[in-house]
Amino acid sequence: MSRIKVINAKNYTINVVPPDKHKNTISSHDAEMDLRAVSAVKAALDKAKICKKPIAGYDMAKKKAYIKNADGVKKYVE
Repeated sequence: MSRIKVINAKNYTINVVPPDKHKNTISSHDAEMDLRAVSAVKAALDKAKICKKPIAGYDMAKKKAYIKNADGVKKYVE
């Protein structure tokens, strides 16, 4: 069972909504904006791969950021 995570930062409250609670929690306009944001990120990653640019990522298991080069080699950031 997923829960909504609330993060308080300065003067803002951020609600992190899990995918199974999207329909009951956010409006259709927000859902459309989320879909567009996901599509924009996918397009940017595809463009970076085509242009052979390095891509930053985060390894959840190791809890470390990394940069993946065009040849597939991951270099962890310290």
